[in-house]
Amino acid sequence: MTPTFSLSFAASLLFTALVAVEPTAGQPVGDDAAICRTGHGPAVQVNVEGLKDRRGQMWLELYPANEADFLKDDTELAASGKTFRRTRATPPSTGPFAMCVQLPRAGRYALLLRHNRTGKDKFSIWNDGVGLPGNGTIGRSRPPFSQALVDAGDGVTVTTIRVQYLRGIGGFKPL
Repeated sequence: MTPTFSLSFAASLLFTALVAVEPTAGQPVGDDAAICRTGHGPAVQVNVEGLKDRRGQMWLELYPANEADFLKDDTELAASGKTFRRTRATPPSTGPFAMCVQLPRAGRYALLLRHNRTGKDKFSIWNDGVGLPGNGTIGRSRPPFSQALVDAGDGVTVTTIRVQYLRGIGGFKPL
């Protein structure tokens, strides 16, 4: 017996595939998204704002809460047994969205959000965007550690990060 498919069944499969690719507006995307969707933590959900465009990928990076380790190479942090986690996501084509990063335990951490517009592993000052939970203007210097801190509880801690891009001689600012 040959299986037959109705048009409505085929449409249902197509709809399911599309929903899997494009999340509901405002829902977390990325490697750890399911953790924030279920509410099981500890985790941090970052609501992303101020994107220049939807090109490339978003990288959400978790660092230890000390200035010496903030923005340190991930291989060095791992070799020292220190906390580091990077979760990546392609931003949805439209609408608000969030990213989620799982934490090893509740506590204080440093977060950095990068809009990797070029697809390279190295930060491009001319193309990429960056943001911190403190949302202060970054300017022309290294992102300030004090602006990167977030205190997370046992559940899902929610914060908003506004991405900043190079805006002339004034440095990095929101659009």
